[in-house]
Amino acid sequence: MKFKIILLIFLLSSCAQGNFISPKSKVFFNSKGLAYIYNDKDYKNKIIKQKLDNQLLQVAHNVLRPGSLIKIINLKTNEEIIIKNTKKINYPDFYKILITEKVANKLNLIEEFPFVEVLEIKKNKSFVAKKTKIFKEEEKIHSNAPVETVKIDNISKNTNKIKLKKKLDNEKIYIIIGDFYSRNSAKLLVDRINKEMSNFDSKKLTLKMINRNKIRLLSGPYRSINLMKNDYIQLKNFGFEELDITINE
Repeated sequence: MKFKIILLIFLLSSCAQGNFISPKSKVFFNSKGLAYIYNDKDYKNKIIKQKLDNQLLQVAHNVLRPGSLIKIINLKTNEEIIIKNTKKINYPDFYKILITEKVANKLNLIEEFPFVEVLEIKKNKSFVAKKTKIFKEEEKIHSNAPVETVKIDNISKNTNKIKLKKKLDNEKIYIIIGDFYSRNSAKLLVDRINKEMSNFDSKKLTLKMINRNKIRLLSGPYRSINLMKNDYIQLKNFGFEELDITINE
């Protein structure tokens, strides 16, 4: 997890151990959370400042440059797509990426909980050309496919989405606040949140041992996106950046 400078200074001065990244290290974007599925109403209401075309495979990111190669993974089904970033657009920063309906359908995402992992990838030009060719071939296949085949495929996808929606009702959502080498380091941050975030329900904070060298600080569980969203925004305002979301920790 990345923290703003003020929070980093606190952690570095108070933790015996910690995860440090050299300023010279090249770090690629990687985050887990919810995708924002584009619609024209949001553009008209000025929630989104630029238009996308829902008939096309398009994505936009608020940090990555246009042309950046992005892998998006549906974390519920492991379906994935590798695609170029179409535009750099600002959108509510609760979300990890802005995608068109066509991308959402290709990934078989549930509209109510479009849970994804977003990764920036660096590959050579031949890889990019190969992927571009694959997309064009896929588009050609879809456009030439018999109507009966398309209908059957859509029915199958809709059935899968219904199953995933039912499963989602039983799942618990968590915000990953940070990973630490030691429990004491994690507790220092818990104490600071308790002290300085008076409106935050500290009972939601839990520590989980991932392995011998990793203690994870979580907030949750949440039964709805709206409840989770409120705490997510509070944590962002406190100084955290790129908080990941997970389920059933």
